[in-house]
Amino acid sequence: MTERALVNFFYAQPVGHAIEALHYCQGHYAANPDREIAVALNAATPVELASYCPAVSAAYAIDHPFLEPCPDGGGRLDGIPREWDWVLDDFRRYQDIQLSTFPGLRDYYAASDRHLTARSGRSVVSSPAAGYLRHQRLRLALPEPARTAAAARLGDHPDRIVVMPAGSSPSPLYPSPRSWTLVLDALHDEFPDARIVLLGKLAKSERTATSFGEEALASLLAHRSRPVNCFDLPLAEQLAVVEASGVFLSPHTGFGLAALAVGTPWLTLSGGRWFEYFFNHVPFRSILPDPERYPSFTQFDDAEIVVDGADGPRTPSMTLARITEDLDRVVLACRELMDGSLTYEQALRDYFPALVAAHRGDASAIWSIDGVHLDYL
Repeated sequence: MTERALVNFFYAQPVGHAIEALHYCQGHYAANPDREIAVALNAATPVELASYCPAVSAAYAIDHPFLEPCPDGGGRLDGIPREWDWVLDDFRRYQDIQLSTFPGLRDYYAASDRHLTARSGRSVVSSPAAGYLRHQRLRLALPEPARTAAAARLGDHPDRIVVMPAGSSPSPLYPSPRSWTLVLDALHDEFPDARIVLLGKLAKSERTATSFGEEALASLLAHRSRPVNCFDLPLAEQLAVVEASGVFLSPHTGFGLAALAVGTPWLTLSGGRWFEYFFNHVPFRSILPDPERYPSFTQFDDAEIVVDGADGPRTPSMTLARITEDLDRVVLACRELMDGSLTYEQALRDYFPALVAAHRGDASAIWSIDGVHLDYL
């Protein structure tokens, strides 16, 4: 009988957390390719991503509150088979800060304890006992119609740079439209023949929306580089646009994890609350801010907010001054990612010492999925 494992990964809905779950599926599958790997995800997550992951045999969308308590699940888990050989939970279920911050998370895992049984064992994702190979490469196999649509939209430009101006967090955690105009100026001056693509989501839904409004988008679409508007396309087509491009440029966002999962280098205007922690055998650059002038990486604590002149409230690392100072670094990193001169190994070797320095030498503040950073400190 084929062994069956469930990666039980109910968490917040942004796309990056779905990619995390699929990464763990990949690691467990790599350890035992004869095993069937299924995944359970928050229904507000883009669950369809699981269908693009060859390691996953089935996906279950869990319609359960995340922020609000729900002590009586009322059959919300009935769609998940009860019996498995292994049940592998998101490790966050054992973190007090997660359970107190997100009562729905607490109640979901309590309900799953009652609903699920495991013949061989129940543990957390990446458990060696369940068979796991760390630091595998996750690669999504996108639908061909999405790739065809993306190719038609992008045209025959040999170089393409995708820019996502903001993620789903509050707008002060991202550069302002005025800062992005400076970035587009610098990119267009350095790469005049490259097609610049703007990506995001204006339409608000249960899943997510980019905290970048219509007026701000219109100002960037009017840029002299004549960007292609790929806002609000279906997710598969947006990912296909990224896959067909040489660089994905953004502040920290979960969509960056998805960019790496389609094999496209991620160039991050790093700062705000979270540093980059997912590494997928694809070259990358994180432009880290000066920690003395632009404090960042508060994680679960609120980010410091300042008034950045006409741009209004902004975290220091996303102010106009910081973006202006780092334009040359952005252009240089974009060049080395587009021409293939930066290897993945070199990117890792450069990033982690710089990240420790950004934490004022405190290596204990650093973490990464699969502990990749431990090999480089």
